[in-house]
Amino acid sequence: MKRILLSALISTFAAGSAMAASCDSMAVSKDGKPLAGAAKTSFVKKCKADACEGKAMSKDGKPLAGAAKDSFVKKCQNDA
Repeated sequence: MKRILLSALISTFAAGSAMAASCDSMAVSKDGKPLAGAAKTSFVKKCKADACEGKAMSKDGKPLAGAAKDSFVKKCQNDA
């Protein structure tokens, strides 16, 4: 059981770093030009938040709520 949890934890961190790269690469305007400045910062922040929201689950598979969810999302965004 410990091996399964450890492998899940490692894959979560690997997916988090891959997510950050994909959010940066997806930051393009409607014209197809890369975003820059505040527009890019806003896009990447929203992209990371959306990606972390779906991962906010408790150990038994139930969605987190309240302070636990806020804490998880904040940590997820900082790790990414």
